[in-house]
Amino acid sequence: MTTRFAFLRLFFVLLMGAVSLSLTGCGALVVGGTAATTAKVATDRRTAGEQVEDQAIELKVASEMRVLFDNTARVNAMAYAGHVLLTGDVPSDKAKQQAQEAAQQVEKVTKVHNQLRVGDKTPLSVRSQDTWITSKVRSSLINTKDVPTRTMKVTTERGVVYLMGRVTEEEAKRSTIVSSSISGVNKVVRAFEIITEEDLQSGRYSSSESSSEDNENSNAAADENDSGVESIPLEI
Repeated sequence: MTTRFAFLRLFFVLLMGAVSLSLTGCGALVVGGTAATTAKVATDRRTAGEQVEDQAIELKVASEMRVLFDNTARVNAMAYAGHVLLTGDVPSDKAKQQAQEAAQQVEKVTKVHNQLRVGDKTPLSVRSQDTWITSKVRSSLINTKDVPTRTMKVTTERGVVYLMGRVTEEEAKRSTIVSSSISGVNKVVRAFEIITEEDLQSGRYSSSESSSEDNENSNAAADENDSGVESIPLEI
């Protein structure tokens, strides 16, 4: 029995060691991105304070919407650097205006992009499709060279993809083209804060992110958007 116990104990120790090595390898893969080499360090161009504030804004806006509408509306809020994007369904134009005013009153909110739709709640089947589209867009952006996905937010409503983030003109162009190429997307709406390459070089914002130079999808962004999907920039 003693020998058997010792054997089992040794087996357990070896097993845990193997698991630990496996997890370490996975962690390295996540940090490295989709390929073995990474061109630049992936970061969020918001300050730590902005990130915390945006999370608080989203929670506070969601709370305000529940108080206002209970189950009569479906309002989603996505915040980036104090800008709030409202999407979903409300029963009337008055409710749409109420939602905007309530979101604007939340502390640290500097601007509200009101993209709420007036009408019945979107069916669950459509919302499930939207979730799938968002997942595909994120995946495609991650696998595209020179698109700073860690400083971008993505959501989808009825096939309309909304993009938020702090990007350069070229990055905005690339991300729009990639997003519009996804099956099921019928429009791309951009709520980007456009910055310059000089801003990045000056250190005002965190360093940009790109995928590996060897990424096979690095040419996904062409010079022109010929997908036929409409792209609408929102005023910042």
